[in-house]
Amino acid sequence: MKKVTILGSTGSIGRQALDVIHAHPETFTLYGLSAHSSEEAFCGQLLAEKPHRAVFSLPLPAVPGVELAFGEEALLDLAGDPAADVVVLAISGIAALRPLLAALKAGKRVAIANKESLVCGGDLVKIALSKGAGELLPVDSEQSALFQCLQNGRRQEVEKLILTASGGPFFKIKREELRDITPEQALRHPTWSMGRKITLDSATLMNKGLEVMEAARLFDFEGEQIDVLIHPQSIVHSMVAYRDGTVMANLSRADMRLPIQYAMTWPDRIPSPARKLNLWEQPELQFYRPDMERFLALRMAYDCLKAGGGYPVVYNGANERAAELFFAGELSFLGIEDSVSYALEKYTNRPMDSLEAILETDALSRRLVDEFASTRSFV
Repeated sequence: MKKVTILGSTGSIGRQALDVIHAHPETFTLYGLSAHSSEEAFCGQLLAEKPHRAVFSLPLPAVPGVELAFGEEALLDLAGDPAADVVVLAISGIAALRPLLAALKAGKRVAIANKESLVCGGDLVKIALSKGAGELLPVDSEQSALFQCLQNGRRQEVEKLILTASGGPFFKIKREELRDITPEQALRHPTWSMGRKITLDSATLMNKGLEVMEAARLFDFEGEQIDVLIHPQSIVHSMVAYRDGTVMANLSRADMRLPIQYAMTWPDRIPSPARKLNLWEQPELQFYRPDMERFLALRMAYDCLKAGGGYPVVYNGANERAAELFFAGELSFLGIEDSVSYALEKYTNRPMDSLEAILETDALSRRLVDEFASTRSFV
């Protein structure tokens, strides 16, 4: 029986991780929960799930049978609690980096659904893995697909990692038509039901840019060995091309419970609550090469990965801040790309050899986006 802690339990990934636990009471038991916001939803989870431990950002009323604590230090303590076997890291943004490091240093298996912590803190994560008995298993559908496909050959036999992208709702729309896209339009994802930020990132392809950098960190490949294909049906989640011409692909329905469960059970496979894929019921599968002039966010990601240092941190932090301004009506859809590009141009590179350096660079990137937005008027 594996004891599971879910950090970020009120979000989409956190809720689906609970679905996996409920589907397999003989395999998993819930140990801990944490959330930063959505107080009502979190309190509902505490009453329904009765975890042994729980952490929220602010004080909450006591819940009988639950050891309840508050604040970041309590979160770090929960992440490294020796009683848990698996930590599902579903916290969004760079805020996940410190809990990730705490869990790895404590020797936990971390089922990670947060790409920002790897993009920004990849070197620190590598050090934490080398010093402890921790494991890092990807939950993102694309990274899980690569992880599974890579088990079919030796590393030196791999020619390319191929990430697939749905393309979001706008991949066939001309660039000049994107200027007036509203938040409501950007959140209408054609195949996945996800949180607001990641849905927007899918529409801009910022999410795929982050995944390119995430794949490089997870699997230790150069950017030149990582390709992206637009695949609107979201059936093929990613592929690995081997040097003999064989391409291994991971196919399933668009259901995040599959990669969540696999990260929790690897190397074993057990029945899943997800509906099985029947290829004869599916539409034609289509693939397109992304236009790097059209998808500037993707091109910038490759440039940041190659430049290294703090550029990936600026890319991520600037995008997070730009997304906030877009939803607040203070930045246009194309202004997201423009503001990230502005921040990257203004940034002077430095090593990301400490948590302090990463957080300082992240804060700088957000200030640069605010500077960009303050000098421009968007209607």
